[in-house]
Amino acid sequence: MDTMRDITLANDTVDNCRYCLMCRHVCPVGHVTRLETLTPHGWGLTIASQRRGMAEWNEENAEVMFQCADCGTCRANCVTDQPFPDTIARVREELVGLDLAPKRVRETADRLRNWGNPYEEREPTTGAGSGDTALFVGDEAAYIGSDGLAAAKRLLTAAGIDPVAVGHGRSNGYLPSSLGYADIAADIANANLAEVRATGAKRVIVLSPGDHYAFTTLYADRLDIEWPSDVEVVELVSVLDSSESVSFSAEKDARPYAYVDPAHSVRLPERHETPRALVSRVMDGPARELFWRKERAHPVGSTALQFTDPDLANHLTWARLGDAKQAGVGVLVTEDAGTLSHLGAHASRFGIAVQGLYELLADRLDG
Repeated sequence: MDTMRDITLANDTVDNCRYCLMCRHVCPVGHVTRLETLTPHGWGLTIASQRRGMAEWNEENAEVMFQCADCGTCRANCVTDQPFPDTIARVREELVGLDLAPKRVRETADRLRNWGNPYEEREPTTGAGSGDTALFVGDEAAYIGSDGLAAAKRLLTAAGIDPVAVGHGRSNGYLPSSLGYADIAADIANANLAEVRATGAKRVIVLSPGDHYAFTTLYADRLDIEWPSDVEVVELVSVLDSSESVSFSAEKDARPYAYVDPAHSVRLPERHETPRALVSRVMDGPARELFWRKERAHPVGSTALQFTDPDLANHLTWARLGDAKQAGVGVLVTEDAGTLSHLGAHASRFGIAVQGLYELLADRLDG
């Protein structure tokens, strides 16, 4: 990795962002904490102060740097496309090198280094077989989203697709990168690529926008690892929306519903309408929209923040459920396993039901 280039990029971005308030109003962490320190503006000033010799890194300001969600909302709302989330990740690399990463971050990194995921002490299942299409399972779908994974496989079968499973139980690489462990992220990325190459696949279907972002953008931008140019990455929602082999029927359900844009959706603006179109094919109640949606979507606590500051991550989840309550929503629908897990853990407090999109679609297949 070209470290000097990364340091230059980080410093240039900080200089551009530290006094700019263009994205401050959309930062989810700033919204739930109401602390200026915990906004892109505040993080930029903290980094700039260290760069200019006005402050030194210590445990207190290092903790502040690990309270960014790395959700991408700031960059999605920047007209000059400043890579501020990549800068946060780069600064965290420095803090890891200085042994200033919080204890829970170091513990998570150890699990990722040993097992390739933060959830289970088991090694990823190596894919077997070959084919034109592969399905990247990942760690969230394998360990906290098994129902959604089973439903996704039923949907692929209905669409006439028999993919080779790869990366079962392995991170997509986002988490270690976000935590500042680029070496672990690179090892995981290369392992994922090796599995894909071994299958001979020319198309990799992913289950979430987070997987799509990691493969098509994060690997190159943060790790200097290029995804093979002859291998297409496509989300399952896009495959299903365009498939002529599957059809669905809507169940009678009068409850107002809303689609929740999963973590990292803001990094893929072209994907906003596709999952909504799928939801409308199986839900016949009135459709509502959350305020924080599409290009300004706020994540629940399923980003790296759940491992850097779990209490703050919970507040992000509560904020999304509060948004839904205010919109008069009875059912929240989304497909991402991490987003579903965090919403489901707290939804009963708000009197809201949470349903997985893949499960809904699989249950309402025609024929």
